[in-house]
Amino acid sequence: MHHSVTHWEPSNSSECDRAILPVSEVLAQIAGKWTIFVIRALSGGPRRFSELKREIDGISQKMLTSTLRDLEKNGFVTRTITPSIPPRVDYELTDMGRELHEPLLAIGNWAQVNRHRVEKARERFAEREAKERELVW
Repeated sequence: MHHSVTHWEPSNSSECDRAILPVSEVLAQIAGKWTIFVIRALSGGPRRFSELKREIDGISQKMLTSTLRDLEKNGFVTRTITPSIPPRVDYELTDMGRELHEPLLAIGNWAQVNRHRVEKARERFAEREAKERELVW
């Protein structure tokens, strides 16, 4: 499912601020360190909490719980409780969560391909900073 995007230009700074706030909130959610891992893990279908915990290397129970709650709150994930002993809880991507997987995958691929360029830029920056410090002293 693809949604069309209409172009809109704010006419003043107040409108601009109001327009940017929801975008920045969504970007803050999806830019979270663990969000990408959870979205990727759930892209293969529904998972139980314990399965996600095993699949996502290094995530704590607290961070997984927090990330899943945020993703559920923002409409990217659904949580289904099946009455049993103990209760079974499954997490699954919503349509919006599945739509998000593709751009996150593209960004992840771009980061992987360009990792060396970023590392080189950091090295150049560090060298320039070191030279500038030498000039000050």
